[in-house]
Amino acid sequence: MSAIDDLPPLREVIRAHALSARKSLGQNFLLDLNLTAKIARAAAPLEDATVVEIGPGPGGLTRALLALGARHVVAVEHDARAIPALEEISRHYPGRLEIVCTDAQGFDPRPYLGSTRAKIVANLPYNIATSLLIGWLSIEPWPPWYEMMVLMFQREVAERIVAHENEEAYGRLAVLANWRAETRILFDISPAAFVPPPKVTSSVVRLVPRTSPEPCDRRLLEQVAAAAFGQRRKMLRQSLKSLSVDPERLAASAEVEPTRRAETIPVSGFVAMARELADIRNKGAAPSQGDLSWR
Repeated sequence: MSAIDDLPPLREVIRAHALSARKSLGQNFLLDLNLTAKIARAAAPLEDATVVEIGPGPGGLTRALLALGARHVVAVEHDARAIPALEEISRHYPGRLEIVCTDAQGFDPRPYLGSTRAKIVANLPYNIATSLLIGWLSIEPWPPWYEMMVLMFQREVAERIVAHENEEAYGRLAVLANWRAETRILFDISPAAFVPPPKVTSSVVRLVPRTSPEPCDRRLLEQVAAAAFGQRRKMLRQSLKSLSVDPERLAASAEVEPTRRAETIPVSGFVAMARELADIRNKGAAPSQGDLSWR
């Protein structure tokens, strides 16, 4: 019997269903149910909450979410081998767990949510974690269908998400994340807690969407950040030339010198430059360079 319910320990579940972790799927199973419960509690309150979980694997976090009161969990699992283990959890919590066997990339959970805003809680597969996060932060219109995200990343990625100007990890991802959400690293998890153990420490990050981010066109914000950080060691007056507008005019809109570098500009400065770029292009002062997607 486990520490949070009367289902079998996760190691027994893995043996019973031959769930060896696959590197190709970015799988590292977290087997300590005390830790999965800690992650679930970070999304509190869970009572009556709807939760979207990505990559549940053998279901350790799924069990914690349900045991702590989540009303409805939508578990999105790409690995069909894990479905029988998740179905055992579903039988234990009848009517509360919905299993969707599909690739999380491109998955739209809204048909499963009704009129309810959800929480996203997940030990994300490392190989798609950043891509998924960018997709959730790029949802239009804003605010999104979720009210909170509690997600696990490699520590290096977590630092890139929460970074601020003048910090080494600050870059395009931080600009997007902190423009649209309040971000915080909650705690770290040692590699030893996983099977197989990854080579890096993991971190749990909470992101709460801002109801009203500073107004600007997200696509233009992407373009400005891509240009600035694409040549991050160069001054703005050089790096912003790729936008085919006057770099000094963009810098002036953010009230910074064009000799500054991207890593010294706060999110508000990038927003101001994106608004100025919109004004220039709306007046036909310069041709568009197209939509530079986040990489």
